[in-house]
Parts: sequence; structure tokens; C-alpha cells
Amino acid sequence: MAEPPESFEQPVLRRILILAAVVMGSTLYATTLLVASTLLPQMQGSMAATPDEIAWTTTFNILATAIATPTSGFLAARFGRRRVMLASVIGSTLATWLCGQAESLEALVLWRVLQGGIGAPMIPLANATVLDSFPVRQRGMVSSIFGMTVVLGPVIGPVFGGMLAEAYNWRWAFFMIVPAGALAALALWAVLPPDRKGARVPMDWTGFLALATCIACLQLVFSRGQRLDWLESPEIVAECLVAALAFWVFLAHSLTTARPFLNLRLLLDRNYALGLVLVTIYGMVNFTPIVLLPTLLQSHAGYPDSIIGQIVGYRGIGGVLGFGSTLLIGRFDPRVGMSAGFGLLVVSGLWLMRLDLNVDVDTLLLNAVLQGVAVGIIWVPLTVLTFRTLDPGATAEAMSVFHLLRNLGSSLFISLSVTEIVRSQTRNYARMTEQVTPYAEPLSLPQVMGGWSTETLQGLARLSREIDRQAAMIGYLNAFGLSMAASAVAILFVLLAKGRPRAAAG
Repeated sequence: MAEPPESFEQPVLRRILILAAVVMGSTLYATTLLVASTLLPQMQGSMAATPDEIAWTTTFNILATAIATPTSGFLAARFGRRRVMLASVIGSTLATWLCGQAESLEALVLWRVLQGGIGAPMIPLANATVLDSFPVRQRGMVSSIFGMTVVLGPVIGPVFGGMLAEAYNWRWAFFMIVPAGALAALALWAVLPPDRKGARVPMDWTGFLALATCIACLQLVFSRGQRLDWLESPEIVAECLVAALAFWVFLAHSLTTARPFLNLRLLLDRNYALGLVLVTIYGMVNFTPIVLLPTLLQSHAGYPDSIIGQIVGYRGIGGVLGFGSTLLIGRFDPRVGMSAGFGLLVVSGLWLMRLDLNVDVDTLLLNAVLQGVAVGIIWVPLTVLTFRTLDPGATAEAMSVFHLLRNLGSSLFISLSVTEIVRSQTRNYARMTEQVTPYAEPLSLPQVMGGWSTETLQGLARLSREIDRQAAMIGYLNAFGLSMAASAVAILFVLLAKGRPRAAAG
């Protein structure tokens, strides 16, 4: 693959400054993705909203991000990477400040939409800029540094946002991002090379609108499916049908037009096609524990917010260790690193499946570190392998699809996991309560009942709460099992990829 011209033109110091600036901007945007996850109870009370209404602040943010991400390649070609990245950081920072100032639910949802949509091109364009600014031999190292944004950003938001919300209120979780955003915008303005003039790129509106419609409907299905009982809801059925029709229009149009919105012929590259599958699975197993574990520990295990934040923070420490280890693992075939990373996620999943509600903090911290190491190890070889054989001119467009599928995989798997938890909890609660009868001999034994009693209404209520906790735990264990199975399947896809060419390995 030919070297991108930028990698030869930039002095070493300039490349380092570019890397530092784009990492700062990307981490800033990644922080906003899950910052609201710890703020929902406070925001719900402040806005006098129902749980379903306050969930729109997260749903529409993810929806806007998913729709805007595929436009990264077109925007970069039309207006230039530098302009688009600066606009993304400045616009998302302003929207973040307005989120903190919002006085109504409608305003908060609007600013969250703008925050996600305007900032969405930042990560794929920053990733493409890093790859194009360094020679191929250094891409493993710089991908390791840049990849920390993928792991640390979603960790920083909930941890520090939760601390500020507890100390002050939820608005300060948004305000904390504003100074960092201003600094990131200044750094990008100072170090990014000027955009080159090029031919005006026409917009394929048919392809864009069809893809946007498909993504919007899929995100709504993922976000609202559990609350509306999936295909039992006419809304979910309609959204599935519209998504299928829109995808068919997008596919047929993209294969028959001369200038499609996204070039599907890139999928003819074997490594790129497999990389898209693997990054989807990566998104599935990366964010799911961050979303599920805090809920389990807070609602059913009785852990305080400070300890939960510490556990999430240790995952970030593991991520740093994982990215650091890629400097050594990068000397080998990328398939080795990816297999090792997904293998560690399998081990982590099996470990989580053996937990109970009496789990101690040390176990959770060690497992969080293991998860972080695993996802850190995977990212660099996955990026290197996916884009190794692609034409450098297609990097921005290919990178937008790469990050789009990572986000979609995360949304899909979180929805599937929550569905499994809710349904398993309901099913197991019904089965276990069937055994609580006056004729059940074990319930008459003191060593079995312990502090519970079936003789009073208060005793039955306490027993019901305990059964509900245990039924919920079974659901979480099943969700962890799904994550473990997805990681195992990923190893099979890794083995199908083309490894390092013999000449390059030598």
C-alpha cells in the first residue's frame, strides 16, 4: 500500500503535536457519549420527567451520532478535514454547555441531539488523520495511543460526571467538559495542516437519506424494543419494516450509481470486510459491561456510587496497560494480538458468570482491569489489519463505516442484554416463588430459612425481595454469558483474516 503523502511532509515534532491534539479532541467527544448514563435519575427529578421520557436524552444522542457518523467521509472531501474537525469540537462543546443550561426536557433533548450529531465526525476523522500522518511502520504505535480514547473516554464521563453530580448537581457533569473542549479546539487549530483544495464532491442524497432512515429506525428499535415488548408493538414492527425497506433502497442504489454515498466496493477487500465484522463485535463486548455492572452493583448488590466509580476507573487503568502492551505485541502478526485480546474477554466473561451478589470489591477490580487490558490489546491490531490493504484515499470514508458499526454493535448488544436480564428475571422469579408454599419441607428447616420467615406479611415481603435479587442476578449472568460467546465467535473471524505479508514481516 502506498504511503500517504502527509506522512512524508510533516516533521516529527509536528506529527507528535497532531497526535496529541486529535487524541485530546477525540477523548473529549468520547467522554460525552456515556456521561448522561449516571445522571439520568437526577435529570429525571429536575425535569419532572418519567423514566421513558428522560431516556430520550440518551436515545436521541445515540441516534444523532449514528446518523452523522457515515457523513464523515463526504464532509471531509467537501470541506476538508481540518474545518470539519474544528467545527465538530467547537459545535459539540457549545452544545454540551447548552445541555448544562437546559431548563426543560425538550431543550435538553435538542442539545443532546446536536451534541451527538455535530461531534460524530470527530473520532473517525481523527483516526484517519493519525493513520495518514505517520508511516505504515509506526501505525501500530500511534493507533495504540489514539485507541486509548475509545476506552478512556467512556470511562471518564461516568466516573467524573457522577462525582460532580453527587457533589453539586447533574449540570456540572456537562460543564466540566467545556474548558477541555475549548483547549482541544485551540490545539487542533494550531497544529492541523491546512486543507488542500480539491474538486467539489456531489452529495448522493438518495443514498444518504436511505441509510439515515435505516439507521434511525434500527436505533429506535434497539432503544425502545424492551419497553414496548419488541414485535408485540406496532411501532417496533413498523420501524423494522421501514429499516428493511430503507436498507434495500440504499443497497440497490449504491450498487448501481456511479458516485454512491458510501462505496460498497471497499467490501471487496477481505481484511476490511472482516474488520467491520470484528469491530461490530468489539463494540458489543466493549461498552456492555460498563452499562450493566453499575446497575447490578447499585440496585441489587448495595454498592455505593463511589465504589462503582472506582471499579469503572480500574477498567480504564487496564485499558492503559493493554494499549501499552501492544508496543510489544505489535511486533507479531495482528491476528495474534486480536486472538489474545478476545481470549482474555472470554476468560473475563467466564469469571463474571461465576459471581454472586456477595462478590467482594477486589474481585470486581481485578476483573475490570482484565477487561480493560483485553479491549486495549484488541484495538491496535484490529485497526492496523482492517486498513492495511486499503487505498489511502479511502481512509476517511472507510473509517466512518468502521466507527458506525462499532456504535451500532454497542447499541444492539446493550438492548439484547437488557432484554435477556428483564425476561430472565421475570421467568426465574416466577419459578422460584412457586416453591414458596406451606407444604415445602425445606422452608420448615431453620438452617435453610435463616433470617427469613413465611409466617408474616413482613417476612414474605423480605423473602420476595431476596428472590427478586437472585432472579435478577441470574439474568445478569446470562448477559455476561452472551458477551463471552460473542468474544469466542470473534476469534473464529480473526483466523479468517490475511496476516502480515512475508516481506513486511521480514
